[in-house]
Amino acid sequence: MANEQVHAKKTGFADYLSHFDELRQRLIVSALAWLVCFAVCYSQAGQLFAFLSTPLHNALPTGSQLVFIHATEPFFTYLKVSALAGALLALPIFLWQAWSFISPALYHGEKRLALPFVLASCLCFGSGCYFGFTLIFPQVFIFLISFGTNLGDINAMLSMAGYLTLCCRLLFAFGVVFELPIFMIFLSCLGVIDHHTLRRYRKYALLCGFVVGALLTPPDIFSQTAIALPFVVLYEVGIWGAWIFGAKEQSETSSQLS
Repeated sequence: MANEQVHAKKTGFADYLSHFDELRQRLIVSALAWLVCFAVCYSQAGQLFAFLSTPLHNALPTGSQLVFIHATEPFFTYLKVSALAGALLALPIFLWQAWSFISPALYHGEKRLALPFVLASCLCFGSGCYFGFTLIFPQVFIFLISFGTNLGDINAMLSMAGYLTLCCRLLFAFGVVFELPIFMIFLSCLGVIDHHTLRRYRKYALLCGFVVGALLTPPDIFSQTAIALPFVVLYEVGIWGAWIFGAKEQSETSSQLS
């Protein structure tokens, strides 16, 4: 009996080491992929930053331009742009490595649910970033810069690092907000909530939208409204998604995951 317990402990420890070794290998592959993508993106860092700053340049008054305050600011700004773009470029490899590590531990029903939700989440996050960058960014920067320049004898002098921080913050905010329907449908498929509950709390969605906008965006009403209105619309989309997928999936999920 004692020998069996010792053998079981050794087997469990060996399994733990094998999982840890696999995790280490997949992290190494992901890191190498990011380094390669980072190097590629750094060679185009100027063009990438110029693309990101297009909404701001279009909103700046004639004669105004981006500046850098510290001597190292352009260098580190380009590094940050390259690092973020490299991570985005290597994202399929990251997701594949994560899926390859996690999927053996999942049941068939869990795999069937997880993969579509992961793909849909990536699509929604990208759609949110695209929506914010193409439709909202130009209006936000026109409003903010015109508000500042109309205060009096004040010129717009925005730094590279400050703009990049604001741009990333807004992109992240729109990406997260566009994840709302996926999150609601996922909870509905798990049986945590249903479309009836979501409808009852619809009146709080507008308040939550402005709270999320205040937390994720600069402290101006225009940016907060730009986040809050899509939040409310996406909440309605989530209700319909929970009604379409939730009721049908709840019974199937419970049987497939058992």
